[in-house]
Amino acid sequence: MRSDVIKKGLTRSPHRAILKCLGLTENDLEKPFIAVVNSHSEIVPGHMHLRQLAEYVKQGVRSAGGVPFEFNTIAICDGLTMGHLGMHYSLPSRELIADSVEVMVQANQFDGMVLITNCDKITPGMLMATARLNIPSIVLTGGPMLSGRLKGRTVDVTTIFEAIGEVKAGKLTLDELKMIEDKAFPGCGSCNGMYTANTMACITEALGMSLPGCATALAVSSAKLRIAKESGEKIVELVRKNIKPRDIMTKEAFENAIIVDLALGGSTNTVLHLRAIAKEAGVDLPLSMFDDYGRKIPHLCDMRPSGPHDLRELDEAGGVPALMKELKQFLHLDVVTVTGKTVWENIKDATIDNREVIRPLHNPVHSEGGLAILYGNLAPKGAVAKLSAVPSKMLRHTGPAKVYNSEEEAVTALLDGKIVEGDVIVIRYEGPKGGPGMREMLSPTAMIAGMGLVESVALITDGRFSGASRGLCVGHISPEAAEGGPIAILENGDLIEIDLPKRKINVKLDDEIIRERFAHWKPKPLKICSGYIQRYTCLVGSAEEGAVFKEKPC
Repeated sequence: MRSDVIKKGLTRSPHRAILKCLGLTENDLEKPFIAVVNSHSEIVPGHMHLRQLAEYVKQGVRSAGGVPFEFNTIAICDGLTMGHLGMHYSLPSRELIADSVEVMVQANQFDGMVLITNCDKITPGMLMATARLNIPSIVLTGGPMLSGRLKGRTVDVTTIFEAIGEVKAGKLTLDELKMIEDKAFPGCGSCNGMYTANTMACITEALGMSLPGCATALAVSSAKLRIAKESGEKIVELVRKNIKPRDIMTKEAFENAIIVDLALGGSTNTVLHLRAIAKEAGVDLPLSMFDDYGRKIPHLCDMRPSGPHDLRELDEAGGVPALMKELKQFLHLDVVTVTGKTVWENIKDATIDNREVIRPLHNPVHSEGGLAILYGNLAPKGAVAKLSAVPSKMLRHTGPAKVYNSEEEAVTALLDGKIVEGDVIVIRYEGPKGGPGMREMLSPTAMIAGMGLVESVALITDGRFSGASRGLCVGHISPEAAEGGPIAILENGDLIEIDLPKRKINVKLDDEIIRERFAHWKPKPLKICSGYIQRYTCLVGSAEEGAVFKEKPC
């Protein structure tokens, strides 16, 4: 066992003394040492219950003959950081989480780990760590929250953010806003729809890195407690069988995850995260793969924010195993998972119990998957759009640019009534480097929807979008403005052409005009020049590569 290096032999007597100080017995020193990596936090609704799950994990580890050691990572709630300085720190936290897990596991030479996570950047950060460390690992996602209910309708994160625009448009009173505010988040868990947290949970299960049913089991359910205990038991088995993350997270497993993501109509953030995880696993996952599969995998689950169904309904319909069984003709069924079994062995007995929630292949929500990769003279290296959240009349749109150098400027313009039907809002200098941190644009997209402009106004950015965003939103435009991408030289009134069926995004300018503008272009100074974010800005790569740190020779 790896942990023998800190507990075996003459020279390790001081180490054993320290371990005995923790309460370990001589018998414990013969058992596998398991890291229980917990992202519990008292300021994140998706994580506020994870302390209880950790106790069940540790019960499972002990019952299977292992010794658990719990430690914590940081966790950021994107909802709380939205629209202000805090959002600069959200995506960068992913790298910190992966690094912190690496530091603790390598320093203490654990034999295996259970990673307890739930929200947007924490789950991918932990998966990056599992791939990097490549010791037996299993991920336990904390589960979705129940939907809020108000006067017979579902209310949630999308509802409350869009309500701000409704107030501005005179469609909602402040008293009605307060009622939504009090009901939108009814308890612990990740937000109720197919937002980034739950998309990543479903992808984790599809990758084979969490137990079947884990992604959709509600945060408040006893099923989640049982899965937590089973995860603790299973990690000891994985250690004894020496089944490692890179045995599981093969190229075929990543393809399975992309297929499930497309069928769910998941968040655009998964493009960033899957590529980052794949890089750590040594798997080549080109951006084009998302679009290649997107053209042939149908969208089967009409989930919130663009559809009516929440995660509780998906769970009751059979969850990820049932969806994967419906998709079986597209999947690699023989890849191994953390159960020690193949995908097919995990899903063969699954049943679909609600055909409105998990549609059949012959009757999909849309014939193509939920994500599209766009190219053109505005995005030579690619951009990402969430097809499943775009109104049908906005699949093709041409309009004049309204250009802003930050999210705050665009929000002010919306509040001041400067955006009209037909416009294309351009928000630049919000990429990984220029943002810095590639902020999410939920505030402006929700305001567009709340003001009734979702079927007439587009938004493009070198930043990214929340899973709660809907409408014609094109993000991850690469290269970003801060690195001299074409989005940097756009001016008010330039005609922007977006064609989702053809996967095109262009500005209608002659090449000569573009060259002339670049001749006069100068990069803008960094917005944050201190601390971790300054270091992040120096190290981070572009969005089309997953916004991971650039590799530098030692």
